[in-house]
Amino acid sequence: MPGDIAYFVYMAIFGLVIGAYILRAYRGRMGTMVQQALIWILIFLAAVIIYGFKEQLQRQLYPSQGVMISDNTISLTRARDGHFYADLLVNGVSVEFVIDTGASEIVLATQDAEKIGMPLDQLMYLGIAETANGEVRTAQVILDTLEFSGMRTRNVRAFVSEGQMSVSLLGMAYLRRFSRIEIIDDTLLLHR
Repeated sequence: MPGDIAYFVYMAIFGLVIGAYILRAYRGRMGTMVQQALIWILIFLAAVIIYGFKEQLQRQLYPSQGVMISDNTISLTRARDGHFYADLLVNGVSVEFVIDTGASEIVLATQDAEKIGMPLDQLMYLGIAETANGEVRTAQVILDTLEFSGMRTRNVRAFVSEGQMSVSLLGMAYLRRFSRIEIIDDTLLLHR
């Protein structure tokens, strides 16, 4: 908090210097100065209002960013396409997943597996997965770490899909780590 006070004092001094300069520059043209001051006050008020609603705006602009609304609850906002997305750190790299309670496992899209450094040419696609688009071959992998809103898990079993997927799937193999999953309107709540 001492840094906040110092910042406030710095900004107050800066504001006084700017204010003194403006008063001197507009001496004799007070009508114009008042008009411009009102415009700046409105801009400042708009910035304060936007800052006040930043959490709600952030949820709308970045729905895949999980928001901790309590010590044990993560909140996600429904995306425009009707799905819930979550950004997780996989081996330290950010990967976007669709929350899929109908999927049994964690399935990485090929481009995401490549993004986190998986040697795709060395994977053995021995498994078969049933998807909405038919069967696809999968390769089992072990992820060193999987982190979601501060919840870190090590040595996580996942699969890499050989077929084309636009986004990775976060299935029940991971979601069952939560004690309760609930959807209220456009909000998905994951309770630890």
